Amino acid sequence: MSLEDMKKKYEMVIGLEVHAQLKTNTKIFAPDGAQFGKEPNTQTSAITLGMPGVLPVLNKEAVRMGILTGLALNSQIPKRCKFDRKQYFYPDLPKGYQISQFDEPICLGGWVQISNKKIGITRAHLEEDAGKLVHAGAAGLYGSSYSLVDLNRAGTPLLEIVSEPDMRSSDEAREYVEQLRNILRYIGVCDGNLEEGSMRADANISVRPRGQKEFGTRAEIKNVNSFRALVRAIEYEFERQTEIIEEGGEVIQETRLWDDNSGTTSSMRGKEDAHDYRYFPEPDLMPLEISREWIEEIQKSMPELPLQKIKRYMELGLSEYDANVIVNQMDIALFYDEVIEKGANPKTASNFLMGEVAAYLKEEKLAINQTKLSADNFVKLLMLLDKGTISNNIAKQLVVEILKSGEDAQQLVEKKGLSVLSDSKLLEELAKKVVQANPEQVAAYKGGRDKLFGFFVGQIMKETKGRANPQMLNEILKKELEK
Repeated sequence: MSLEDMKKKYEMVIGLEVHAQLKTNTKIFAPDGAQFGKEPNTQTSAITLGMPGVLPVLNKEAVRMGILTGLALNSQIPKRCKFDRKQYFYPDLPKGYQISQFDEPICLGGWVQISNKKIGITRAHLEEDAGKLVHAGAAGLYGSSYSLVDLNRAGTPLLEIVSEPDMRSSDEAREYVEQLRNILRYIGVCDGNLEEGSMRADANISVRPRGQKEFGTRAEIKNVNSFRALVRAIEYEFERQTEIIEEGGEVIQETRLWDDNSGTTSSMRGKEDAHDYRYFPEPDLMPLEISREWIEEIQKSMPELPLQKIKRYMELGLSEYDANVIVNQMDIALFYDEVIEKGANPKTASNFLMGEVAAYLKEEKLAINQTKLSADNFVKLLMLLDKGTISNNIAKQLVVEILKSGEDAQQLVEKKGLSVLSDSKLLEELAKKVVQANPEQVAAYKGGRDKLFGFFVGQIMKETKGRANPQMLNEILKKELEK
């Protein structure tokens, strides 16, 4: 059966568990640093190492970020939440269990808007991350001969956001994670870097015949660390489960591992249910009472959210597509906001940011704050364009140069003599010269081939190195061609 036929006969049901690493300075229960990229095992204390007699102390900032996220996701913040011990053997979490939240999480309910519907949020809860195992040595039976452990990440605060099984395609799943990442980044709680592991998604996927209300048996897919991998893993798992059903077999509930190189999933372990983890209230942490006053205070600190930003950009005259493109790149959006505040034309600024600036950043693999283009200088350039001092083509050339050099736009124009040429006599002479040099094209133009007008404009622009005043040139050229 082809994939197309599978999708006509069966429906995929997708729920996602997204783990977002919170941008706190220290860990959730310990004073160790929580920065990425440090030398292995340099951010560890007796608490992280699970030494006998140590006690966890809750990081208030992690709780604040959890509440802020819940408010941004339209969730309810209960008056009380508590922490629980999750009994599960983690070789990279020394105390041998994880402190998480089970039946009383910090956030309940909520939703994330994607293009065609709302994806429900079941809950979001705080927990600690595990460390990292590094497998090395000559390849043995399991691909390496020994493993090393880096505990720098152990104890880093995580917010696990669990969606409802509301997604019905890999595209919806991708858009949900993209929108969720945008929200987390704009409110400043997570950098959303999938490659570094600060945001990770586990996909719960099941298959059912179209029209059936009951869900099929799900498999949880782990180790998905990019948007591309998420889409590929979902599509593969849908095919795998559909083939099992078509052949008369039964899909089993399990946890599977995604291998990005082979593009396949493989069985990792049987999927545990909640009772397998033997949760019980964490005896070393009191239940947390959250005051309504603190929630209101956090609500007042809420920055502009992505959907609000898109709406504002559209009110400035941008299309929905353009607004989305800018908002999906937070560094560009923040730069754009600064430029607009300084008086730049919103549409002109967006055109340049999505055009020449975006092309340069992509080619050089840079973020806009890694270039020498300042908001002030960018506004200067756009003002010169709006005043007619320089042409659009000249502005496109100069913005790339300024990205590299940071040179003042006004001084660059003066130094290179790039101001718009508005000398009517000179333009008349050039128009006559071009018309006289191209009699065949003139005859064809007069015979009805109007598009040849662009040819004459191009010849004069070439002669003036793009400096001719476009409006003036068009008027003069039309008169010359009508003679």
